[in-house]
Amino acid sequence: MTWGEVRMRRRLSGPPRRIVLIKAHSAGVGDILRSSAAWATLKKRWPDAELHLIFLTRWPGYPSESLIAGHHLLRSAHFLPLREGRWLGMRGVGPTGWRTLLPELRRLAQKIRPDLIIDHEPHGLESTVATRILRAYSPGAVTVGVAQVPGRGALYDMAGPSFGRYAKERGLPDPMDYTHRDFAALAALGLERDGQGIVLKVGPEGRAWQSAHPRLPGEWRIGLNIGCGTPDALPKRPDLDLLVEALNPSAFPQSFSLWLTGAANEAEINDEFLRRYRQRWGDAVPLHNLAGAGSLVLLTGIIASCDVFLSSDSGPYHMAVGLGKATMALFRWANPEHYHVAAGLKVLVDPSAKQISDALHCLLPLPE
Repeated sequence: MTWGEVRMRRRLSGPPRRIVLIKAHSAGVGDILRSSAAWATLKKRWPDAELHLIFLTRWPGYPSESLIAGHHLLRSAHFLPLREGRWLGMRGVGPTGWRTLLPELRRLAQKIRPDLIIDHEPHGLESTVATRILRAYSPGAVTVGVAQVPGRGALYDMAGPSFGRYAKERGLPDPMDYTHRDFAALAALGLERDGQGIVLKVGPEGRAWQSAHPRLPGEWRIGLNIGCGTPDALPKRPDLDLLVEALNPSAFPQSFSLWLTGAANEAEINDEFLRRYRQRWGDAVPLHNLAGAGSLVLLTGIIASCDVFLSSDSGPYHMAVGLGKATMALFRWANPEHYHVAAGLKVLVDPSAKQISDALHCLLPLPE
């Protein structure tokens, strides 16, 4: 038996009705939203199955929680805090943390009653232990994991190949784009990605925002997310003067308005861009700074209302792709693991102003 084949102990007796998905890697918007491609694949295979996400988080209260909790493919989403500390000389989730997690996992197992539990994490013991706890309180449930390291696959009823083996067997680059990672576990179930992209829908707050901000006839609406407001992400921000030059209003055959998005701590960089833009091009273009305007659910409506959305490598970029919006992703350096393959997406690496402008012309609809 090769690593590409399925390891089996307990088989599914029929189509699963309630599937628990375990994640723990990162609470970032893009990191969780990338899993929606796997969710869509599961729903295609088993349309009547309920999907329940259990996320073991070291970042409780992260903004992505409200967005993911309302995702249209999930029946429920639960974010359980991991309390880390030092025990036996090592950093990790020790007895105190598990005493907090155990009652919650038991409660969720009894409430959801899963018949299939999928652990998407390739490393670490936390998600494996959580899987086995859920299984203990879910009679008959089948567990699926990833055989990333020797011996790990033996801890599950079924295990898909390591990421490296998965990529090699499918002719993918290694490291592969992050969206593929969830499909290593699904390979144990015979499920392939087959070009499935990430998916997202406009939420209730987003629809309300759209109603309050109707489109003007004969005008393009261009969204811009400079983003990357955390200290470690600042180098990923596109150059402001580059953006100013790329959005020269005289270079476009139709008038447009600019709608800048971002977290509350990104309002200042947006204001600086607007200052430079007005200094360069005057007041011909209506400008809106929406940084900190509301939740990520509200942001779905802002993004969806745009004709095209420009973004750095940050959460709104992934949201725009999931919404099926014409999207331009601006990278300061090549980072293929963060790219998507989607219709209406253009990825530019360290572009010139002209390259951005030319790509915008290709993405924007025909003038009215």
